[in-house]
Amino acid sequence: MSLYPAVPSAASPAAVPAGWPPEAGGVRVVAVRVCDLRSPVRRPLREGDRTALTAAGAGTIRTGDAVVFLKPVAVAPAVVRRDGRVQADGHPADHARLGIIEQQLDAMTGQPGTIDEVAAQVTPRGKVKGAARRSMTMPAALRAVLLMGLMPDAGYGEILAALFGDLPLVPWHVPFAVPTETVLATWRDAAGPEPVLRLQDMVLAASDAEHYEHDYCAIEIGDLHLGSIDGSVTRMPDTPPNRAGYGSSGTADDSAPYPQLRDLLVSDAFTRATLGIVTGPSGGDKAEAEQALLDRALLEYAWVFTKRRLWVLDRNFPGVARLRRLVAVTHVLVRLKSDITVTRIGGFLPDGSYLADIGGKDQTIRMRVIEYYVHVDGQDVPEMFCLATDLDDWQHFPAAVLAAAYKWRWDGSETALREAKSALRGAGPSTGPIFRSQSPDLIRQEHAAWITACELTRAAARAAARSAAPARKGRRAGKPVHPREISFTAVRRAAITTTRNGTATASLPAPLTTAGHDAALRDLGKRRVVIDRDRHRDHKTKARQAFPAAGRNITTREAPATITVCGPIAA
Repeated sequence: MSLYPAVPSAASPAAVPAGWPPEAGGVRVVAVRVCDLRSPVRRPLREGDRTALTAAGAGTIRTGDAVVFLKPVAVAPAVVRRDGRVQADGHPADHARLGIIEQQLDAMTGQPGTIDEVAAQVTPRGKVKGAARRSMTMPAALRAVLLMGLMPDAGYGEILAALFGDLPLVPWHVPFAVPTETVLATWRDAAGPEPVLRLQDMVLAASDAEHYEHDYCAIEIGDLHLGSIDGSVTRMPDTPPNRAGYGSSGTADDSAPYPQLRDLLVSDAFTRATLGIVTGPSGGDKAEAEQALLDRALLEYAWVFTKRRLWVLDRNFPGVARLRRLVAVTHVLVRLKSDITVTRIGGFLPDGSYLADIGGKDQTIRMRVIEYYVHVDGQDVPEMFCLATDLDDWQHFPAAVLAAAYKWRWDGSETALREAKSALRGAGPSTGPIFRSQSPDLIRQEHAAWITACELTRAAARAAARSAAPARKGRRAGKPVHPREISFTAVRRAAITTTRNGTATASLPAPLTTAGHDAALRDLGKRRVVIDRDRHRDHKTKARQAFPAAGRNITTREAPATITVCGPIAA
């Protein structure tokens, strides 16, 4: 069959795989004259015949010819039946991919077919025996679980329909139908949480390394990268196993309507990328629970806490012993509670900060303290901010610079969590369970899939920003595009669309998949949001904003914030 590119291509023949027309290059559409299409069956077609039309003796396309423009769906060995029917050999699940986020996953790990490699090491449990392939495979099940983390309102059936896209239209030699919801539920249980947790670890480690390779800094704080740490809780279905495994926060008797999972997000403050995540039950005191998770994070993500990073933390985390462990391996900028004893040592430094012993009778730690007020026109901000840091070089790290850096805790944690929860169903205040799994094991799997899919989404945004052209006008004219300018929602929707459309289908030649991936990133590079608008809200929100009728509408003001350091500053 002769195929003619629908548009010219500048790709070099060397980039075209063997067996593919040299002139095809990176084209993603083919054109065939209608008059050249034939039915290969040597009898009238009957209902239920599974075959593809063929093109024999296709001639040169000329202006005015009726042409069918076709999108390649799969490249597979042909099976020609006795009656002439042309079908495809193989299994559709071997061709399904997750669009731009799977391309990003393979690029981050440096390993093509990462999900397939991880799936190959899984020993199915429960009702799945061996490498069953009638309607589902383990790689397809893992892809469906990851896609579930980006499609908050979709049921299993819609998720599977998006994953397989156009593949069911291909006349496969072995008849194929999109698996049912029960099939996916069975395979989720067969996979368990371990393979998804492994994918999560691979993605977070690659994301950490990427942030050292590229300069994503939005403000300069010496030569340090700014990170943010904060906790959150996420509701789950109220089943006895979930309540026993996770408990609920906010009540001493565990009587809240839904059990909740508590997690601690370790992120880059400028890109909102997840660098580490630890989880635990939500019961008990909030501050104590999050402090325990921070202690675990220091051990489980030791490579993230280095002297090349400065971490901003809110008032839940201080404790002299904990601060000592932190400053031994990294740098901190932590806000102190009003009841923490701060004993000033000597006078004020030229930038208005001072050295102090922090703590009580049992133990203290000497740190540099910065006290300041924030004034916003039209908004009353009466409280004083008191920050403590181990960075005692006031010349390299002036008080005003560190005070300005602390506000990035909002972007790095609060906004990052709110953004990620937009990919979950019912993430508004008290609307019901957010996760959908009925057991602790599947909650761990679903949580890891959510974290992994969201970080791959942000990684695609970073890739789009790196290749995007700077704005020609406006406040950021001529400046490199920052990852925060790329809409998270737009990337999430593009991930679903490219999965459904099959722009990264495994069997297609590399120029086709690369062209689809690059085209999607180019489009995303144009889908920008306005950043650095000096927007302020009265209180935090990590979930979707409630409808105004609910009486919890949040007022947003736009005005520059003025920082006033309390200590005397040298002229």
